[in-house]
Amino acid sequence: MIQSQIQVENLRKVYRVHEREAGTKATLTSLFKRKYKEVPAVANVSFSIAPGEVVGFLGPNGAGKTTTLKMLAGLLHPTAGTAEVLGCTPWQRDPQFLRSISLVMGNRNQLMWDIPAMDSFLVNQAIYDIPTAQFKETLDELISLLDLEPLLKKPVRGLSLGERMKCELAAALLHRPKVLFLDEPTIGVDVTMQGRIRQFVAEQNRRHGATVLLTSHYMADVTALCKRIIVVHHGQILYDGQLSSLADRIAPYKRVMLDMETPEAALAAEAYGDVIERQDAKITLRLKRSETSEVVSRLLADLPVQDMTVEDPPIEDVIELVFQQASVA
Repeated sequence: MIQSQIQVENLRKVYRVHEREAGTKATLTSLFKRKYKEVPAVANVSFSIAPGEVVGFLGPNGAGKTTTLKMLAGLLHPTAGTAEVLGCTPWQRDPQFLRSISLVMGNRNQLMWDIPAMDSFLVNQAIYDIPTAQFKETLDELISLLDLEPLLKKPVRGLSLGERMKCELAAALLHRPKVLFLDEPTIGVDVTMQGRIRQFVAEQNRRHGATVLLTSHYMADVTALCKRIIVVHHGQILYDGQLSSLADRIAPYKRVMLDMETPEAALAAEAYGDVIERQDAKITLRLKRSETSEVVSRLLADLPVQDMTVEDPPIEDVIELVFQQASVA
């Protein structure tokens, strides 16, 4: 029995990149004598993902996220290390493995550009050898969940980005993959469509138990879908754990937003913590977690507070702090 659907051990990917100076002389020289440098994209990454987990895979541009997903989907061979997805080595590209996974990249198009989306769905049915009854059942479900009916007969080139992304997701899920790799699935689409795509991914995970590894620069995607996150920077893992625990570990403070009766009271509140923002009678303070209860009690006793909210720092700020600490280390 497979304990982990995705198991990665010391995975490493290094690219050999050609370098040359600018100018005609350098161009001619490079024809006969080339200089190369090695660029590590993924550096000894290890993690495991259990069946049915939805895990956020976060990092800045160039952190190695997409390279890792491509190796796990079998598109790239690693320089070193091992990986198993559904008990298979991805880059061996076993047909049974390929029928059990799917990769959706927000900036790549898998649908055929000049034909209707429905024709691409039928092509996928043939490629994956999906039985007709199962294909119809799954397609009807996807049409309902994603509201695809008006789009099926339109050529893909005539779809908006949001409409195309809905069709891309449907095409990726027609064969009911057990593992779904999502690389920026909401990139470039409007806020409403982002929300619908998130709801759809959550529903697919709930209905079919698909394991999902998600990369996104939109933290709303991550907070809505993922309980666990893996943070990578320069190809290395900086954090692997519960999203809810990251703020406790990296940013041990709380944000206290106060609506005071007067601007003078807001000014007086500055003495109780680090000021993040103040405007008229409103002020936001940063307090150490260990001191929050005591300081808040004093604030309420000493000053005329009309309203107060205490919350963790925004996850975007916490992630940025992770990267800053890694850059300094």
